[in-house]
Amino acid sequence: MRAFVMTAFILVSMLSCFIGAAHAEKKILINAAARTLSLYDGDVRVCLYPVGLGKVSTPTPTGYYKIRTKEIDPPWIDPKNPEYEVPSGSSNPLGYRWMQIQGNYGIHGTNKPDSIGFYVSNGCIRMKEADVEALFDMVELDTPVEITYNRLVIEKAADGNVVYYIYPDGYNQQPLDVKYVNSWLIPWGVSAFADDREIEQAIYKSAGEPIYIGKPYNLELSGEIVPATDQNKRHFDNKAIERGGITYLPAVPIAIAMEIKLEWRHHTTLATKFGEVPGIERKGQLYINEDDAGILFGVEGWKDGNTYKLKPLPPKTEESPIDNQGEQGGVESPTQQPDESTAAETETKIQDEKNVKETHKNGNDDTSETGSNSKKKGDKK
Repeated sequence: MRAFVMTAFILVSMLSCFIGAAHAEKKILINAAARTLSLYDGDVRVCLYPVGLGKVSTPTPTGYYKIRTKEIDPPWIDPKNPEYEVPSGSSNPLGYRWMQIQGNYGIHGTNKPDSIGFYVSNGCIRMKEADVEALFDMVELDTPVEITYNRLVIEKAADGNVVYYIYPDGYNQQPLDVKYVNSWLIPWGVSAFADDREIEQAIYKSAGEPIYIGKPYNLELSGEIVPATDQNKRHFDNKAIERGGITYLPAVPIAIAMEIKLEWRHHTTLATKFGEVPGIERKGQLYINEDDAGILFGVEGWKDGNTYKLKPLPPKTEESPIDNQGEQGGVESPTQQPDESTAAETETKIQDEKNVKETHKNGNDDTSETGSNSKKKGDKK
């Protein structure tokens, strides 16, 4: 009961309605587990209302329906005694609006507003009077109505963050576990950042509280979508994730897209032919801080709307810490680094040796300006 009251409070605080949204095909979605009614205009939710639903003994039926009739100031007829009728007014259980969806089932107001957010009716959907009157004016006959029972709700918040809610199992129809929640988060590309202990706690509380995971970005390399699978059909999360002010890039998908070898060393470091950086392991997925993309992959990146774009940096001439042989995922020791003499230094040494030889050939041993600048083998320039 405490969880129900908490959820009802949260639902009221979430109440929002954007009447100015662009008009498309409207539809009503009712989630019996969350005890919410949403009005959609196309794919955009424009209103969210708390509702009261059927008791456990008379649950609100799930399925696909539509608004069949609409009535202002409806009378209430007792289903157990059709001859008993209550006219419109403060004593009428239907309030002042009625929208039939199937037989005796409908969406209506109530003279008991404190019942909203609970399982209390004979199967109908109760709404606060102001809410049902607003909804009544926004929908037409034949508006689709879908009733579901989903304890787990995942959606994108207005700022793009993926958020999930877990509601009580009021009808004892849908047990949840951590594995189930994770499986539904995978398509959103943020499952690696969903903490299993946090999920377990959310299931235990089942309070319908919002739990934010992070903001996903589609990942592109040189204008092409970074793949989520490798040649062996293994799946990897292929989205960049912004969380806590840091943007994380998925290392394996980028390596696949670039067709370069990636090493995971000592469970701490990622290395390619370009360099090595600290790696971040989350549920078997490997990530790097976006600031390290240039070192590990030789690319630069930036956010463009809902996309994180990468493009190669100009090539460098230095030797790489590992070669580009073999398949991605192999582990081997770093290649020994060559001497760090530059091409300019090498060319000067060669020219000096030629000058010394020419001087000896002519029998001239004086220390001219050219000769004094010549360096013995091993001297520093």
